[in-house]
Amino acid sequence: MKEVTVSELKKMRDEKADFQLIDVREEHELEICEIGGEHIPMGDVMDNLGKISKDKQVVIHCRSGARSGAICQALETQGYNNVYNLKGGIIAWANEIDPSLTKY
Repeated sequence: MKEVTVSELKKMRDEKADFQLIDVREEHELEICEIGGEHIPMGDVMDNLGKISKDKQVVIHCRSGARSGAICQALETQGYNNVYNLKGGIIAWANEIDPSLTKY
């Protein structure tokens, strides 16, 4: 499974790279904190493959990187070779990039 660090994601955003960011956390988690991106809850991902690009880099994140890692592996079995797990998830983002985010 391929991964990007939060520093790499920040650089991609700062450089306005053409990529897709997908948040696979649950709705109630978005109310606690979020870093943007398209929300597709983990349980709905396989029913929404049409929303996930095959033409550009796709970064998938969750709280810690575990759920998004599982989704990356599942998508790879569906022919996606452009998916990257956000290493450490939104917790790493809060620790390293934006300490104003609420950690949970």
